[in-house]
Amino acid sequence: MTLNQRGFTQKILHCAAVASLSLLPMYGQAASAEKPGEGVAVTPIFPTIAEERFRGEVAIVGLRELGYQVKAPKETEYATMMVALAYGDADFSVHLWDQLHATFYDKAGGDDTLVKAGVVIPGVLQGYLIDKKTAEAHNIKYLSDLKKPEIAKLFDADGDGKADLTGCNPGWGCELVIDHHLKAYGLEKTVTHNRGSYFALMADTIARYQQGESILYYTWVPQWISGVLVPDRDVVWLEVPHTDLPDGKNDVNTSFNGKNLGFAVDTVKAVLNKEFAEENPAALKFLSQVQISTDDESAQNLKMQKGENKNADIKRHAAEWVAAHREQFDTWLTASRAAAK
Repeated sequence: MTLNQRGFTQKILHCAAVASLSLLPMYGQAASAEKPGEGVAVTPIFPTIAEERFRGEVAIVGLRELGYQVKAPKETEYATMMVALAYGDADFSVHLWDQLHATFYDKAGGDDTLVKAGVVIPGVLQGYLIDKKTAEAHNIKYLSDLKKPEIAKLFDADGDGKADLTGCNPGWGCELVIDHHLKAYGLEKTVTHNRGSYFALMADTIARYQQGESILYYTWVPQWISGVLVPDRDVVWLEVPHTDLPDGKNDVNTSFNGKNLGFAVDTVKAVLNKEFAEENPAALKFLSQVQISTDDESAQNLKMQKGENKNADIKRHAAEWVAAHREQFDTWLTASRAAAK
């Protein structure tokens, strides 16, 4: 080998060494104990209900602190959400109602394609309420009391003689339960299930209440409605005569404070694409720990109802929640980092 050749070879080896050294920080970050998700892109998927985005933004904060590159969330209805997760079109959601959405989960492949991970919100309630004044004046305690035409007419908003029930959007799952209840309790001739844009319908319902009219509506907790129409102060929960659910699984708990509300007392869970969960133990561990109280989500939703309802507002609310719960949040991150080792 000539001197020139030897010099050229040394330059090549030197450049290769420099190049390999320059890659070390990148690979070091990818394997970093602090950021086990470095280099991994994650696609969340959320429902179209803006009031449910808060918990998703809290989850995104944590995943980013773990190093994941979190993309802009996709939005769709719940049944489509499960299918998207099953096919890998999205990686995770924090919006699976364990009981209410069980059929959606199963039809998308269930445990073969998806992984449930922890309880994001415990003790989620659903049911029917009427204004307290009308309830006490006419001794109305049960949804089935509306079988009486004279009782149903008290809640007639459009003059057709039937009670107007502010109900549930198509695609949410709760609309199927409401329709089933109206049939099961013999209410189809006296009650109309009004479906459409839920929060627009509820705005009209609240306006009628403020004008002194009788109101009948479906709602769930947590969200802001119960901060405006406060149970036991402004409104009361109606009981059902017995549990009767569309899937026939009537042995679930449907009671709250001694009242049978007719809907399973539910939990909201995180759910992940199975392959993504297996390949990303840190993300799986983190999402299995994230938990927000019904009171905290209801309080955030009330801020939205009062005007702080843009995506930037919701992200700020999430950042404020994380700051207020920093100690707990850090324990979730520590456990997630340990899971990646």
